[in-house]
Amino acid sequence: MAEFDQLYAIILFTLVVLFYTWYLISTRRPRLNLPPSPPKLPVIGNLHQLGQFPHRSLWDLSKKYGPMMLLHFGSKPALIISSADAAREILKTHDASFASRPEMASLKRVFYDMQDVMNLPYGDKWRKLRSIFVHRLLSSTRVKSFSFVREEETALFVEKIKQCCLSASPVNLTDMFFSLTSDMISRAAFGKKYSETQYGQEILDLMQEVVGLLFNFTISEFVPWLGWIDWLSGFNAKLDRCSKRVDQILDAVIEEHLSRPGEPGESEENFLEILLDMYRGKTPGVSIDHLTVKTAILEAT
Repeated sequence: MAEFDQLYAIILFTLVVLFYTWYLISTRRPRLNLPPSPPKLPVIGNLHQLGQFPHRSLWDLSKKYGPMMLLHFGSKPALIISSADAAREILKTHDASFASRPEMASLKRVFYDMQDVMNLPYGDKWRKLRSIFVHRLLSSTRVKSFSFVREEETALFVEKIKQCCLSASPVNLTDMFFSLTSDMISRAAFGKKYSETQYGQEILDLMQEVVGLLFNFTISEFVPWLGWIDWLSGFNAKLDRCSKRVDQILDAVIEEHLSRPGEPGESEENFLEILLDMYRGKTPGVSIDHLTVKTAILEAT
């Protein structure tokens, strides 16, 4: 009996210490002036308040809680803006504070631990990559230099529609527009159409599969300690398989361009050749590594 009383006293003392510690931490924690926030549930936060059309659900919530409100998607806080004035304040006045994208496990798997210009945190490396994109790849002069590609592919696109009309066959404009866009991007990025390259159709299929996976709802992004569900469902394995194969293809394409001169029918200048010139040190004042070449081409495609 005495041993039981002693154990009971130890447990009670431990609970009192833990409660007092929690009380001290909570009272000393500075109170933040946070935006209005609807009531949230444990674990899932406000995820239950997003209906079939999240944009409509957020608009309905903003009518009650104002143009700037704080929601919690699982463990992830999200600031929701629904007015032009508040958006202008964030995008112009405080743009540096909101420049970095949130880290997501799925994006880290695909985009080399988020080392690409789209997902890289705001800083010196991001500014360097952005400068390369703006001044070397997507400048007005560079875009104009690819005008012949757009003109040729558009002419071929119109001719395909004409031939379909003459033969009275049905026209699938969705597939044709997708093919037109892919051919333009491929010729600008690699100097050839996907259909003319060894890995063309495979990388197109892989990128479509990756995009489809990234648009899936994954519980691990919002409740990290439930990440085992994504492993159990096979989501992680699918994403890893696709990203690994895309990486292998990019390595093979880069190695092919590094080991040979341009081939007949290939555009004299394309994104990959421009990036490889920087990688080889042929562009004064600019140097990039092999990983940067892959992330830039991945985003271009």
